[in-house]
Amino acid sequence: MTTLTAPDLLGQALLDYHRGRAAATLTVHCNAADDEPLPAAYFFRTLLQMPALERRALDECRGRVLDVGAGAGCHALELQSRHFEVKAVDVSAGAVQVMGARGVRAAARHDLYAPLPPTERPYDTVLLLMNGLGLAGTLAGLDRFLAHARTLLAPGGQILATSSDVSYLYEDEDGALVFNLNGPYYGEIEYTLSYQDRTGEPFPWLFIDAALLNDAAAAAGYQADFIDEDAEGQYLVRLTPVGPAEAANQPI
Repeated sequence: MTTLTAPDLLGQALLDYHRGRAAATLTVHCNAADDEPLPAAYFFRTLLQMPALERRALDECRGRVLDVGAGAGCHALELQSRHFEVKAVDVSAGAVQVMGARGVRAAARHDLYAPLPPTERPYDTVLLLMNGLGLAGTLAGLDRFLAHARTLLAPGGQILATSSDVSYLYEDEDGALVFNLNGPYYGEIEYTLSYQDRTGEPFPWLFIDAALLNDAAAAAGYQADFIDEDAEGQYLVRLTPVGPAEAANQPI
């Protein structure tokens, strides 16, 4: 019996757009909202097309930058134009192929929790944009990522990331929030992507409210500084290691 790997639908859409198919569009399905189209063109936006939070995040970058979940490389290319040393990573092989074709000098396929290669120095900035903290998937995944991220950061380094509070998805007609307090955290959402006639495997994505992120960051030994917020409730946060995580001080 042959085992088929999950299709790289994002990568295929990005490759199609890069090769001239301007209408290439994914469909995003989730368990908390209606289906939405996601044009591949969005991953190729210029600096002027980026939301203000993303432009602010790029302005806050310093030193060597690791761009995580880099997509088609729009942020990495902008940082390169500002003479930053930047490595762009994504789990999508197609995305990495597109980044290389577009001129990203250091692009690699990379799992969120993969350790740095022995010859690679830690980074001054780890960048996670487009609701980038969502890559952690769940609250438990976020704790795991924050612990792992300390190994990616040079002394004095920072994580710059965006996320948002999606409690509005659970408002009733009177504006009251309606969700199961005994169930999973309301910001743990399951997504599936479709492209052309294919549908990928479901995957978790985390949207975390600022108060809960502040608590998780403190428990992991970070200071959270909330830099900016937009009208849709998405925020930009800087996470800076300030000491050992609480977990490190617990008896084994």
